[in-house]
Amino acid sequence: MTTRLVVLVSGAGTNLQALIDACADPAYGARVVAVGADRDDIEGLARAERAGIPTFVRELGQFSSRDDWDRALADTVAGFEPDLVVLAGFMKLVSEDFLGRVTTVNTHPALCPSFPGMHGPADALAYGVKVTGATLFIVDGGVDTGPIIAQTVVPVLDDDSVETLHERIKGAERLMLVDTVGLMARDGWELDGRRVRLG
Repeated sequence: MTTRLVVLVSGAGTNLQALIDACADPAYGARVVAVGADRDDIEGLARAERAGIPTFVRELGQFSSRDDWDRALADTVAGFEPDLVVLAGFMKLVSEDFLGRVTTVNTHPALCPSFPGMHGPADALAYGVKVTGATLFIVDGGVDTGPIIAQTVVPVLDDDSVETLHERIKGAERLMLVDTVGLMARDGWELDGRRVRLG
């Protein structure tokens, strides 16, 4: 059975493109059935449209409250009957109601639980760590606090800037995301407390 993915984006959609490319191989075991965004006119939506994938936009400003937006987003996503939702650069927190309906995964450009939040690469560089990386996790109600599915390590070089470090992390993050979502699609996963077991 092919795993149905809904991917949510807020920008250029490079991780989305990597997933679309991987899904072109039937052996990958997954298919992107819809791409959603919290704003219009972004490259992530254009990538989906070029690939013939249905898209939708739910902008916060279109709704009278955050709760109404949360419900509309959750209802729209649920309508595509996903097995897994991937947040691929989606810059909004999703509600407990949303998370209660379908397993949702996200990446973070640091080795969780270290350096959560918006500035993971900068925080890692400022702290002086010798390695950092990226984490794929099941989204919960916190900020980058969910159960960890996979991690990949990226060395911090002496001459790194935030930009050069972040670019290397993004490359490693993309590979980890594609590889791990494929494993989840083909072999399944199990959550035992905070431990995620693949296969």
